[in-house]
Amino acid sequence: MATQQPTQGDEHPRAQQPQPQPQSSDPTEISEPSIYVALTHDHLSYQSTIDRVRSPEAGAIVVFAGTTRNNFNSLPVQHLSYTSYAPLALRTMLTICRSILTKHGLKGIAMVHRLGVVPIGEESILIAVSSPHRQAAWRAGEEALEECKAKVEVWKREEFGGEGGGVWRANRDGAIGVKVDEPRIGEGKGKGDEDEGGNGGRKDYGEEK
Repeated sequence: MATQQPTQGDEHPRAQQPQPQPQSSDPTEISEPSIYVALTHDHLSYQSTIDRVRSPEAGAIVVFAGTTRNNFNSLPVQHLSYTSYAPLALRTMLTICRSILTKHGLKGIAMVHRLGVVPIGEESILIAVSSPHRQAAWRAGEEALEECKAKVEVWKREEFGGEGGGVWRANRDGAIGVKVDEPRIGEGKGKGDEDEGGNGGRKDYGEEK
Protein backbone atom coordinates (compact mmCIF):
# COMPACT_ATOMS: atom_id res chain seq x y z
CA MET A 1 0.00 0.00 0.00
CA ALA A 2 1.42 3.32 -1.05
CA THR A 3 2.05 5.86 1.65
CA GLN A 4 1.53 9.50 0.92
CA GLN A 5 4.67 11.49 1.56
CA PRO A 6 4.11 14.63 3.61
CA THR A 7 4.68 17.88 1.86
CA GLN A 8 6.99 20.49 3.28
CA GLY A 9 4.05 22.31 4.83
CA ASP A 10 2.75 19.11 6.44
CA GLU A 11 5.98 18.21 8.14
CA HIS A 12 5.94 18.24 11.88
CA PRO A 13 8.81 20.16 13.36
CA ARG A 14 11.50 17.97 14.77
CA ALA A 15 11.69 17.74 18.50
CA GLN A 16 13.96 20.43 19.79
CA GLN A 17 17.14 19.13 21.32
CA PRO A 18 17.88 20.62 24.72
CA GLN A 19 20.37 23.42 24.37
CA PRO A 20 23.02 24.05 26.97
CA GLN A 21 22.00 26.94 29.15
CA PRO A 22 24.48 29.72 29.76
CA GLN A 23 25.85 29.88 33.25
CA SER A 24 23.90 32.36 35.33
CA SER A 25 25.71 35.54 36.21
CA ASP A 26 23.28 36.35 39.01
CA PRO A 27 24.94 36.83 42.38
CA THR A 28 24.57 34.45 45.25
CA GLU A 29 22.54 36.57 47.63
CA ILE A 30 20.47 36.83 50.78
CA SER A 31 17.84 39.51 51.21
CA GLU A 32 15.63 40.40 54.15
CA PRO A 33 13.90 43.62 55.21
CA SER A 34 16.44 46.47 55.19
CA ILE A 35 19.39 44.12 54.50
CA TYR A 36 20.99 42.79 51.32
CA VAL A 37 24.19 40.76 51.00
CA ALA A 38 25.63 39.18 47.88
CA LEU A 39 28.63 37.53 46.25
CA THR A 40 29.02 37.87 42.49
CA HIS A 41 31.51 37.44 39.66
CA ASP A 42 29.96 40.38 37.81
CA HIS A 43 31.01 44.02 37.83
CA LEU A 44 29.58 45.84 40.83
CA SER A 45 26.91 48.49 40.34
CA TYR A 46 26.83 51.62 42.49
CA GLN A 47 23.29 52.45 41.50
CA SER A 48 21.75 49.07 42.25
CA THR A 49 23.57 48.88 45.59
CA ILE A 50 22.37 52.35 46.60
CA ASP A 51 18.83 51.49 45.52
CA ARG A 52 18.89 48.55 47.95
CA VAL A 53 19.09 50.93 50.93
CA ARG A 54 16.87 53.82 49.82
CA SER A 55 14.23 54.86 52.33
CA PRO A 56 11.93 57.88 52.65
CA GLU A 57 13.02 58.01 56.29
CA ALA A 58 16.73 58.28 55.44
CA GLY A 59 18.50 61.62 55.29
CA ALA A 60 21.88 60.16 54.34
CA ILE A 61 23.30 57.35 52.22
CA VAL A 62 26.99 56.49 52.54
CA VAL A 63 28.75 54.19 50.06
CA PHE A 64 32.19 52.63 50.42
CA ALA A 65 33.91 51.18 47.36
CA GLY A 66 37.08 49.11 47.62
CA THR A 67 39.11 49.15 44.39
CA THR A 68 42.23 47.36 43.19
CA ARG A 69 45.39 49.44 43.43
CA ASN A 70 48.29 48.94 41.02
CA ASN A 71 50.97 48.41 43.68
CA PHE A 72 51.64 47.11 47.15
CA ASN A 73 54.85 47.45 49.19
CA SER A 74 56.66 48.80 46.07
CA LEU A 75 55.65 45.76 44.01
CA PRO A 76 53.54 46.17 40.86
CA VAL A 77 50.16 44.49 41.22
CA GLN A 78 48.63 43.11 38.02
CA HIS A 79 45.26 42.26 39.51
CA LEU A 80 43.56 40.76 42.54
CA SER A 81 41.63 37.52 42.61
CA TYR A 82 39.05 36.60 45.23
CA THR A 83 37.61 33.26 46.22
CA SER A 84 35.22 32.31 48.99
CA TYR A 85 33.25 29.61 50.70
CA ALA A 86 29.98 31.23 49.67
CA PRO A 87 27.42 29.62 52.03
CA LEU A 88 29.42 30.53 55.11
CA ALA A 89 30.54 33.92 53.78
CA LEU A 90 26.95 34.99 53.10
CA ARG A 91 25.83 33.97 56.58
CA THR A 92 28.69 35.93 58.11
CA MET A 93 27.87 38.98 55.99
CA LEU A 94 24.24 38.75 57.05
CA THR A 95 25.17 38.51 60.74
CA ILE A 96 27.40 41.59 60.43
CA CYS A 97 24.70 43.60 58.68
CA ARG A 98 22.02 42.66 61.19
CA SER A 99 24.21 43.79 64.05
CA ILE A 100 25.18 47.10 62.44
CA LEU A 101 21.63 47.84 61.32
CA THR A 102 20.42 47.58 64.92
CA LYS A 103 23.42 49.23 66.56
CA HIS A 104 23.35 52.38 64.41
CA GLY A 105 19.60 52.62 63.83
CA LEU A 106 19.98 52.30 60.06
CA LYS A 107 17.19 52.25 57.53
CA GLY A 108 19.09 49.93 55.21
CA ILE A 109 22.44 48.22 54.63
CA ALA A 110 23.81 46.41 51.58
CA MET A 111 27.12 44.56 51.24
CA VAL A 112 28.19 43.14 47.87
CA HIS A 113 31.55 41.44 47.31
CA ARG A 114 33.00 40.56 43.93
CA LEU A 115 34.73 37.21 43.35
CA GLY A 116 37.20 36.11 40.69
CA VAL A 117 39.67 38.43 39.00
CA VAL A 118 39.30 42.14 39.78
CA PRO A 119 41.48 44.28 37.47
CA ILE A 120 43.26 47.48 38.46
CA GLY A 121 40.84 50.32 39.21
CA GLU A 122 37.73 48.12 39.47
CA GLU A 123 35.60 47.58 42.57
CA SER A 124 35.90 44.46 44.67
CA ILE A 125 33.38 45.47 47.33
CA LEU A 126 30.52 47.93 47.75
CA ILE A 127 28.91 48.72 51.09
CA ALA A 128 25.95 51.10 51.26
CA VAL A 129 24.12 52.25 54.38
CA SER A 130 21.21 54.63 54.88
CA SER A 131 20.34 56.47 58.07
CA PRO A 132 18.20 59.38 59.22
CA HIS A 133 21.42 61.29 60.01
CA ARG A 134 24.84 61.35 58.38
CA GLN A 135 26.93 60.74 61.51
CA ALA A 136 25.42 57.31 62.06
CA ALA A 137 25.79 56.49 58.37
CA TRP A 138 29.52 57.35 58.37
CA ARG A 139 30.19 55.27 61.48
CA ALA A 140 28.13 52.33 60.27
CA GLY A 141 29.79 52.24 56.86
CA GLU A 142 33.28 52.13 58.34
CA GLU A 143 32.35 49.52 60.92
CA ALA A 144 30.72 47.33 58.26
CA LEU A 145 33.92 47.38 56.21
CA GLU A 146 36.16 46.54 59.17
CA GLU A 147 33.89 43.71 60.24
CA CYS A 148 33.78 42.35 56.70
CA LYS A 149 37.58 42.39 56.45
CA ALA A 150 37.95 40.71 59.82
CA LYS A 151 35.32 38.00 59.59
CA VAL A 152 33.94 37.20 56.13
CA GLU A 153 35.26 33.99 54.55
CA VAL A 154 36.73 35.55 51.41
CA TRP A 155 40.37 35.08 50.41
CA LYS A 156 42.44 37.36 48.21
CA ARG A 157 45.28 36.49 45.86
CA GLU A 158 47.63 39.23 44.68
CA GLU A 159 49.22 38.77 41.28
CA PHE A 160 52.49 40.68 40.99
CA GLY A 161 54.33 41.61 37.82
CA GLY A 162 57.66 40.11 36.81
CA GLU A 163 58.79 37.13 38.85
CA GLY A 164 56.74 38.09 41.88
CA GLY A 165 54.10 35.47 41.19
CA GLY A 166 50.95 35.25 43.24
CA VAL A 167 50.47 35.51 46.98
CA TRP A 168 47.40 34.63 49.02
CA ARG A 169 46.85 37.21 51.74
CA ALA A 170 45.22 36.43 55.05
CA ASN A 171 46.42 39.50 56.97
CA ARG A 172 45.13 42.97 57.77
CA ASP A 173 45.83 46.39 56.28
CA GLY A 174 49.37 47.45 55.54
CA ALA A 175 51.18 44.22 56.41
CA ILE A 176 53.40 42.40 53.95
CA GLY A 177 51.63 39.50 52.30
CA VAL A 178 52.67 35.94 53.06
CA LYS A 179 52.10 32.85 51.01
CA VAL A 180 49.22 30.81 52.37
CA ASP A 181 47.50 27.68 51.15
CA GLU A 182 44.48 28.17 48.94
CA PRO A 183 41.48 27.59 51.19
CA ARG A 184 39.68 24.31 50.80
CA ILE A 185 35.92 24.14 50.64
CA GLY A 186 34.44 23.92 54.09
CA GLU A 187 37.41 25.35 55.93
CA GLY A 188 36.88 28.57 57.81
CA LYS A 189 40.44 29.91 57.54
CA GLY A 190 43.64 29.69 55.59
CA LYS A 191 47.12 28.84 56.76
CA GLY A 192 48.63 31.61 58.81
CA ASP A 193 45.39 32.98 60.26
CA GLU A 194 46.39 31.75 63.71
CA ASP A 195 48.97 34.56 63.79
CA GLU A 196 46.13 37.07 63.81
CA GLY A 197 44.82 36.08 67.21
CA GLY A 198 42.28 33.64 65.84
CA ASN A 199 40.53 36.41 63.93
CA GLY A 200 38.32 35.23 61.12
CA GLY A 201 40.04 37.84 58.94
CA ARG A 202 40.38 36.25 55.57
CA LYS A 203 41.59 39.11 53.44
CA ASP A 204 43.19 42.50 53.35
CA TYR A 205 42.21 45.62 51.45
CA GLY A 206 45.67 47.16 51.43
CA GLU A 207 45.57 47.69 47.68
CA GLU A 208 42.31 49.59 47.91
CA LYS A 209 43.59 52.70 49.66
